[in-house]
Amino acid sequence: MKIIYDKETDTLSIILRTGKVTESDEVREGLILDYDKSGRLISLELLDASEQVNQPRAVEFALAGASDAGRGARLKGVQSG
Repeated sequence: MKIIYDKETDTLSIILRTGKVTESDEVREGLILDYDKSGRLISLELLDASEQVNQPRAVEFALAGASDAGRGARLKGVQSG
């Protein structure tokens, strides 16, 4: 998974898998979902991201792991650019 924030276009893209986009659907104004030829979701694009996300240039993530007895191991990362 890859997350890209383009400051010039104020677009936040979340790329879930590699592949060729064959269909895009704007599910609501400013939120575009991209699909491959099999109908699998490839990416999400959020237009005017700075108006919809608190800090579009920062990312926090959490990974839950089975080795933590169901509680989930948490990893947090913040990347500013």
